[in-house]
Amino acid sequence: MKRVDDFRLRLGSEELVPIVVGGMGVDISTAELALEAARRGGIGHISDAMVPTVSDRRFNTKYVKNKLRQYKFNVASSQKAVVQFDLGLLVEATALHVGRTMEAKRGEGLIFINCMEKLTMNAPRETLRARINAALDNGIDGVTLAAGLHLGSFALIEDHPRFRDAKLGIIVSSLRALQLFLKKSARTGRLPDYVVIEGPLAGGHLGFGMDWAKYDLTRIFSEIRDWIKAEQLAIPLIPAGGIFTGSDAVAFMDMGAAAVQVATRFTVSSECGLPEDVQQEYFKTSENDIEVNTISPTGYPMRMLKSSPAIGAGIRPNCEAFGYLLDSSGSCQYIEAYNREVALHPDAKKLRVMDKTCLCTHMRNFDCWTCGQYAYRLKDTTRQNEDGSYRLLSAEHIFRDYQFSTDNKIALPD
Repeated sequence: MKRVDDFRLRLGSEELVPIVVGGMGVDISTAELALEAARRGGIGHISDAMVPTVSDRRFNTKYVKNKLRQYKFNVASSQKAVVQFDLGLLVEATALHVGRTMEAKRGEGLIFINCMEKLTMNAPRETLRARINAALDNGIDGVTLAAGLHLGSFALIEDHPRFRDAKLGIIVSSLRALQLFLKKSARTGRLPDYVVIEGPLAGGHLGFGMDWAKYDLTRIFSEIRDWIKAEQLAIPLIPAGGIFTGSDAVAFMDMGAAAVQVATRFTVSSECGLPEDVQQEYFKTSENDIEVNTISPTGYPMRMLKSSPAIGAGIRPNCEAFGYLLDSSGSCQYIEAYNREVALHPDAKKLRVMDKTCLCTHMRNFDCWTCGQYAYRLKDTTRQNEDGSYRLLSAEHIFRDYQFSTDNKIALPD
């Protein structure tokens, strides 16, 4: 029977194991996880979500503390337009995160960075340009444009000396989204090096409405594949979302996929950034414990565990420290929801805000437990300890299981 290892992903002159580990923020896809995928000959992603926060945690910098000190006078204000990111410091933090990761890279694989358009940071174009350029400056192998249509992202970096050298790709969830991107970026004279096609069963933010269950990754992939062929475009396609076994991956590669992108199974690896007590929650979850909701201030639906502490938490907005989702006018949907609840319950000691969440704070604290639809199957990928907990897996074990398994089997740890 065919295995994933019988195929290879070709990106320019590179020939890779066709397994891409997705970029889960905030630092859930750690450098260690990405480096292990690259060491095995595949592609690993780090995330650029809240990079100053990640730098503080990893390199003992003080970006968040200093930003909070600078804007502390504004904490009690509902108006956040004054809260701005210092682009020089943003570049500095990105350089640390990317540079240190690339210095540690071993093996024949590649390291990409997942870049979220919806991290608007009170200056959408300027901050996005700074983040991508800094990643390119510091040797990242590729940039995956995520969480948004990115219609102007190629234009933001077309003057960079590595614009045609680095691998650049985009995540889409429909043929229409891909067509819009290609039309808008056509004037740069550059096609994406790959396209990740993310289906409705993926974790975190979804490129669908609350009618996500009407959609199917196989159909979306086939539609895009056929259109790409008809247009005579040579763009590798990488399906993602719900690919839980090596056999699932082989089925897509038999249909013409160049590789697959996977993430949920790596949330319970020892290299993942999630705290172990949260990883145990992932292991324990059942199918009924997973939901798609609209609490994200980005406007996109999100899939997560129903028990996520972020759901309903009415904390004061932490924009002075974070503020990654402030739009160009200094607004955020959570601020609006929070202020509404304050007005309705002026004497409440503890607020509940059910319709939106302070995503920055809760992602930073690992309290927003995003996951793919098949997270309830994670318990079947490992062994249970005598105390009832589940054994964490190594990223190498999970990667090799995708690479070499057949017949929908999942290898348990020794």
